[in-house]
Amino acid sequence: MKRRRAAGLITATLAVTGAVWAWWLIDPTAPRGPALPTTLSAVLAANVALTLGSVRLKRAVVTPVQRYLINPPIRLLLRLGVMPLGYALLETRGRVTGLPRTTPVGNGLHGGTFWVIAEHGLQAGYVRNIQRCPQVRLKLRRGWRFVWVTGTAHLLPDDDPYARQRRLSRWHPLRAMNLAVVRIMGTNLLTIRIDLHAGEPQNTPPEDSGRPADRRSAATSRS
Repeated sequence: MKRRRAAGLITATLAVTGAVWAWWLIDPTAPRGPALPTTLSAVLAANVALTLGSVRLKRAVVTPVQRYLINPPIRLLLRLGVMPLGYALLETRGRVTGLPRTTPVGNGLHGGTFWVIAEHGLQAGYVRNIQRCPQVRLKLRRGWRFVWVTGTAHLLPDDDPYARQRRLSRWHPLRAMNLAVVRIMGTNLLTIRIDLHAGEPQNTPPEDSGRPADRRSAATSRS
């Protein structure tokens, strides 16, 4: 798995680096001088070295970035009723408090199954919540509407998350982009399969969504 992790990380890094340089070369509105793409390339290269050198240190660096820089704007859009393309909202129950915890995830809907690739495996708070209570809810885009659907989550440690990502992202540009981000930010990928329950989707928000504590991400709050 370490070899697959290294290969997946390097592949995603090269893809993102290439995209950054292509944008800089093609877009006439891009900043003059190669400072920006060079800096981003250096950061991505340092991320590869950090990931291969120490997974624990990588997790310690990435977690605050996700907590304070990446998740807040996505969470704000979700609170405003704007679902960013390629995302869904996963609701779990806190393993200690029993309160709803919401986490933005890539949209892995495929038929009656929803797939999640957890970036930090069993170290992720929402994954540990699922271990305690596998009953979850998902907020999905259905046409122009947003609906809540229920499901039962299953952790699949024997599944190959890299092969799963390739199957899910085939012919889906937004999923391919999410694939790259997960591989670059992740440390120990884990596949989660959510079997959606049959029946009409729920259009009502979570029961306790009005409480401030309930709206915090599992990665940023006590669970």
